[in-house]
Amino acid sequence: MTGNETYLDQLVDEDTLRAYLTSTLGEADRYRVEHLAEGHSNETLFVTWGERDLVMRRPPAGETAESAHDVLREHRVISALQGTDVPVPTPVLACDDASVIGGEFYLMERLDGDVIRGREPDRFATPEHRRRIAEELIDTLAAIHTLDYEAVGLGDLGRPEGYTERQVERWGKQFDWAYETTREDREVPHVGEIGEWLAANVPESYEHTFVHGDYKLDNVMFAPGTPPRINAVMDWEMGTLGDPLRDVGWMLCYWDVDPLSDELMPTFIDRPGYLDREALIDRYERRSGIEFVHREFYVVLGLYMLAAVCEMFYARYLNGNSDDDLYPKMETLVPRICRRAKALVDGKRTV
Repeated sequence: MTGNETYLDQLVDEDTLRAYLTSTLGEADRYRVEHLAEGHSNETLFVTWGERDLVMRRPPAGETAESAHDVLREHRVISALQGTDVPVPTPVLACDDASVIGGEFYLMERLDGDVIRGREPDRFATPEHRRRIAEELIDTLAAIHTLDYEAVGLGDLGRPEGYTERQVERWGKQFDWAYETTREDREVPHVGEIGEWLAANVPESYEHTFVHGDYKLDNVMFAPGTPPRINAVMDWEMGTLGDPLRDVGWMLCYWDVDPLSDELMPTFIDRPGYLDREALIDRYERRSGIEFVHREFYVVLGLYMLAAVCEMFYARYLNGNSDDDLYPKMETLVPRICRRAKALVDGKRTV
């Protein structure tokens, strides 16, 4: 950023966006754009257009790793999931013309509710409601994995054969892409060893289902009121056809009573009522009919992915392409993630 330019200025040219929305949605007497700083990957902005409250999703500003921020895939997925057992927001429009705001984007209707990140809502602070939060999280994941993806028109979204092998390779490349920038600041231990272990231990076979790709507590929204009820699953840029246990392993990285990061992970799931990991796994198996086998592999894969994501955050910070206060903390967090993954590989920790 230069001069008086803000990060919002990098994300949206408000005059150009106004002209585009006028041509696509019609005139509006109220217009406002606000950047939501709580997300850490694709950018989320609130757009007021007349009487409509909308949400914009676009890639982050600056250079990004190839295929890491596919917001138009998100739009396709939530459009296909309308009317299914998987709750999603209502899409409004998608724009693949990068000249409008500097990148592709889409708009969806804004929903009321809570995304649970740093603290639990007061209305949910009972053992009964906490248990229901966990059950809703698992039941919705099972709905994703049992979706008839052919019936909703997503049968060509990905190639499930070889998906898990490609995940190991892809996230290794994503880490390497970021490490070209970050290696001058500090080293990250064990990354190569972890990648080699994963490549050598990919399960020989796995289920083929629709997968979310980034499923965790703060990527769902809970509707107002009680009992807890998920009214939207968000952040679908990595939705595809693949291995459902990859989603489970990723989710478990974030559902940990010993969280690696207070900023990225809930710190309250040790309170009475929240299901522990074993209870989550048991419910998932019963609801989905899919057994969670090779547990260490999938959690190590999740940590390997997390290390790559966080290293990309750190690279964006070093390149001046983000104003997120979390990103500088990746300097020390990524090594901690890799040490935990190595402990699982070595049998010094268990899932």
